[in-house]
Amino acid sequence: MKKTIKLSLIAASVLALTACNQEAKQEQAPVKLETEVQQQAYGIGASVGNFLNKDLADKKELGIELDQALLIRGFEDALAGDAKIDEEKIREVLTALDTSVRTKQEQHAKVEAEKSQAEGEKYLADNAKKEGVTVTESGLQYEVITQGDGEMPVATDVVKVHYKGTLLDGTEFDSSYARNEPTTFPLNRVIAGWTEGLQLMPVGSKYKFTIPAELAYGDRDLGKIPANSTLVFEVELLEIQNEEQAAAAE
Repeated sequence: MKKTIKLSLIAASVLALTACNQEAKQEQAPVKLETEVQQQAYGIGASVGNFLNKDLADKKELGIELDQALLIRGFEDALAGDAKIDEEKIREVLTALDTSVRTKQEQHAKVEAEKSQAEGEKYLADNAKKEGVTVTESGLQYEVITQGDGEMPVATDVVKVHYKGTLLDGTEFDSSYARNEPTTFPLNRVIAGWTEGLQLMPVGSKYKFTIPAELAYGDRDLGKIPANSTLVFEVELLEIQNEEQAAAAE
């Protein structure tokens, strides 16, 4: 809570320093960033300004739009030693703001989770009808892009893979291809859809998995991956590693 209050006060300070009228902006001298000290000072202001810009935008998206004129006035009054509300009241109103933000965030997250769940169910139902798609008993869906002829892993194996993960709208949230580096992991320490799906793949294969939320991250909101998201992965099984290879990779 102290952090929230501190950031709110910093935000007000930045507004007071940056929200000038057009005439005042025209009278400002050009910014000089020639020395390291100048760059450090400007960097602090820019960093807080970036935070404030996002913070106010996030609040507005939740339906909380703060009066910037009052933010500026509060800063100026406090700087002059003439704040119209005392420290106790400031803590009270900012605590109430923080509570309101959390409540609206929870409500928003619930709506988005329900939306993701409905979209996922529809997508899975439609995808299951496509030629080449196989649906397992758990609900995992997969398509064979390339069929290899190597061994098939078991849940206790360590595997090396290349992969790309996307949301249903095509948004890419992770990719070993983008990093240009395959990933190695114990097969029993990843999401259930991967643990099951990769055991269907011979080494050298590339499959497309459509993984229901309950076999992925469930109702957890991971930022890039909203709660109740059905996920799509293209996975290439490169090799099954023995204990020595796995140990060397750690």
